[in-house]
Amino acid sequence: MDQQNLDNNNQHSEDEDYNDEGFSLSGRAIGWGLAAFVFAIVMVTFNNSGMVIRAGFFAKLLAVIVGSLVGWGGAMIGDAICRFARPTMFFTTGGFFSLVFNKLFWIAGPQLIGLGIGVALGVSQVLSRM
Repeated sequence: MDQQNLDNNNQHSEDEDYNDEGFSLSGRAIGWGLAAFVFAIVMVTFNNSGMVIRAGFFAKLLAVIVGSLVGWGGAMIGDAICRFARPTMFFTTGGFFSLVFNKLFWIAGPQLIGLGIGVALGVSQVLSRM
């Protein structure tokens, strides 16, 4: 009878075996990868510099691919920095809008900075060699 009570107390569903933390990280990585891809396309498409204008289609395609990969890496480095250095509380003397700016910066600021620098470096390195 004691064994039966122990078995009833240890019942759990199969949903408890899955860990959602791993999914949130890969979902975050996929999101930053898509953002890097879109930003690389915008950077190559709307750039009027001579380096981009004289490049052919396949050079621009390679620039978008390399820019997306390097931008994704920059966003992941920014995410690691953000996770390491994010403060737990904010003290401001600038009022409400200073607090909102600080919160918004620490939500996506380091990732966006890394993404922008990475995409710009990747695209410029490919197109400067063409």
